[in-house]
This record gives sequence, C-alpha cells and structure tokens, in this order.
Amino acid sequence: MKPFVPIPVVDSSLYLFGGHQRTVPGGWQFFEQKHQAFELMCVVEGRQTTEIKGNGAFDYGAGEVMIISPGTLHTNKNTSETASMTYICFHFSIESLELKSELLSSLVNAVIPANHPVAQAAMTAATTIVAASADRSLTKEQANLRIQIAVLTFFYAISTNLQAFTQRKTGHYSESEAKTSRQMASLIKQYILKKEIPAFSFATICQQVGVSSGYGHRIFKKVYGVTPLHYIESQKYNKAKRLLGSPEYSIEDIAYLMGASSVSNFSKQFKKWSGITPSRYQRQLKQKRRVRTVKESGYFE
Repeated sequence: MKPFVPIPVVDSSLYLFGGHQRTVPGGWQFFEQKHQAFELMCVVEGRQTTEIKGNGAFDYGAGEVMIISPGTLHTNKNTSETASMTYICFHFSIESLELKSELLSSLVNAVIPANHPVAQAAMTAATTIVAASADRSLTKEQANLRIQIAVLTFFYAISTNLQAFTQRKTGHYSESEAKTSRQMASLIKQYILKKEIPAFSFATICQQVGVSSGYGHRIFKKVYGVTPLHYIESQKYNKAKRLLGSPEYSIEDIAYLMGASSVSNFSKQFKKWSGITPSRYQRQLKQKRRVRTVKESGYFE
C-alpha cells in the first residue's frame, strides 16, 4: 500500500524592494543609511567597502556578498578611487521568523566568501533577478514569478548551508532567549489563528510565558529582528488578506472575525497595512481570478 503523504499548508509573504544593478565610478560613495529590512549586497566587478557603525569596515570583491541586518547603520563605497565597480543589491523582508533568526545569528554583517554556497546562491539569485527585470519578452507576472523563484531558491540555500558557515557570528542570543521567543511567537500565532481573534496584547503573551513586557520585547527583537508589535500586525494583515480572498465572507463578517470594533475601524487598519481599502483589495483579487472564456465570462477559483 502506498503511503499517504500530506501536503503542508504554505502561507508565505515575500517582499522585495529597492533592488538594482549599477556600475559606479572610482571614488563613489553612498550616504549612511539604515533600513527596516535585510539588504543583500553582491559585488559583480571591482571591490566595495561597507562600513557598519560599531562593527568596522569590510572590503570585498567580485563574487563576495554581504547581508546587512535590519536597523544597521552602514555606508557603501567603491574601494577604488579610480576603477569602476558593478554591484547588485536588493532589500527583502520575509515572513518566516525561523529564517530571520538564523540569518541574524549566523550570516549578517560579515563578508561571505565567493566560494561559499550561500554567496554562490546569492549571486545566482541576484543575476537571475536582473535578467528577469530586463527581459522585455516576459509579462510583468512572468518576471515577478521568476524573481520570486530566484529569491526562494536563495532562501533555501541559506537554510541548508548555515552550519557550514564559519564567519564570526553576530546578533548572538542564548538558547533560553530563543526558547522564550519561540513560545511567545507560538502564542501570538494561536491567538491570530482562532476563527475570531480575541482581544489580547503583547503584555498578555509575556504574562503567559512568565516574563516582563520589557524583557519579552527585548529578546523577541534580538532573536527575530522585528518587534513583537510588528509581528502581531503582520500576522493580522496576512489573516485579513486570506479572509478577503474567501468569497463566503463579507467585509462586515471579516471585521468581526478580525476582532475590530467596527467595519470602519477595520477598513482604516487594513488601509494602513496595505495602502488600499478592503473593498478595493477584493476587487483586485476578483480581477486577477477572472478568466476569458468563449462567452467572455466566468471566474477561476
């Protein structure tokens, strides 16, 4: 008898922005900056120096990469005063707390050498993204899919090669801090996954785990790289999008299930998350589902 193989639920949110390939002249320098997302820097030709505040300067060349952690003040410049340099960069945010934690504990803010599988996967992803972005034969949807495949393949390479990485670790946290943070994240998910989200706060979560709110907030951000509030809001946003994609629920139903005090408050919160109203989001989903038939009608669910 052939074994039964269950397929897991996959709920992934990938956000990539601010990406480009650029060739800069000798002496080029970009001003000090920080972002609320990870930044991948890949040197294609020449050498780059990335100075991280409080952590020193890193000089790296063709094939080498750096992943800069969220909230890190840094400056990028062409190491050479005369020769040009070509680099590819993009910023990304991922839903997986586990992968964020692995990145923060092992890979960020250090040069990853060109012969390392993670650097090779990063360069492959970066060049694939640039090629897809420049390919005018692809539709926007096709280009986006190729980009997502490239980035997810890169993430998979990270998850399978972390143990082989021997660079100095940064963002260190103890196993006790990791365990407590995992407990808090699990409790948050349990609340959000209830059919009707009950009223709760991060202070409630900390009380259940047996730690103070200040300590809980500090270690959660240390382990996962995001604040507890940011994580709670992102989980709520993802649930709202799933519910809005279900034709059996009206916006009034969804506002109730999300624990909002009114439809108006839910609409305001969703617009804060996404930039558009729930009704407009639903219309966009319906437009994406529309398929052309012989009679020019019908929806694909």
